Amino acid sequence: MRWHCRCTGRNRNFSGSVCRQTMANWVIATHERWFEDFFQRLRSELLSNEILHADETTLTVLREDGRKATQKSYVWVYRTSGDSERPVVLYDYQPSRTGEHAKAFLTGFSGFLHTDGYEAYHCKLPPDITAVGCWAHMRRKFTDTLKTLPKDAREKHPAQTGLRYCNKLFELEAGYTEKRLSFHKRFQARKEYSVPIAEEFFAWAKNEYDRNPVPKSAYGAALTYTVKQKEWLMHVFLDGRLELSNNRAERAE
Repeated sequence: MRWHCRCTGRNRNFSGSVCRQTMANWVIATHERWFEDFFQRLRSELLSNEILHADETTLTVLREDGRKATQKSYVWVYRTSGDSERPVVLYDYQPSRTGEHAKAFLTGFSGFLHTDGYEAYHCKLPPDITAVGCWAHMRRKFTDTLKTLPKDAREKHPAQTGLRYCNKLFELEAGYTEKRLSFHKRFQARKEYSVPIAEEFFAWAKNEYDRNPVPKSAYGAALTYTVKQKEWLMHVFLDGRLELSNNRAERAE
């Protein structure tokens, strides 16, 4: 078998070893010739859902035209939620983290979008997309705060109170799942049991935030995040199909 190596510019016999650049070129050419239409079909299927998850992660690209190798690029992931009968996970490479990329990719979508607390999801998306905050991120703020403290000081620190509120919500969710509640019954159960706990949590956090003497500490950052993210974190209770975390997207990265 003979093939053309773009690294050397020569035709070579296949010997079981192919240079990395040539393999990369093969992947790019295959996508351009055969998979672009397939990708767009999957994107249409993805956007036809009413609930999606989204996240983004950094990527380093070497020798990209007009960019330095030290510049951060991003891969955005979009995927269906647990209610979907036909799961789809798609990745979108972009040179930056600006919210315009999410806005462009999600053109045609209307519904709920699970995200982290990144502000671009809150101010760049059209009004027919409702961002749903991630309680796993919220809980992590308090666990990270406690990790900065000596072990013997953790139990008495007020961050433990915030963690208990978050843990209680996740415990309730586990109970709803164990009982195999329908989406409608899950919505009703959350309204009766989860929402009061969430409201109590935010009231406690606002009180702590107002009198916190060290706003730039880990605990201060956790309280700031809590107060500022309330609107989107509470959106999870708008529909029984919504999930308490955006872990589906994070696991797909």
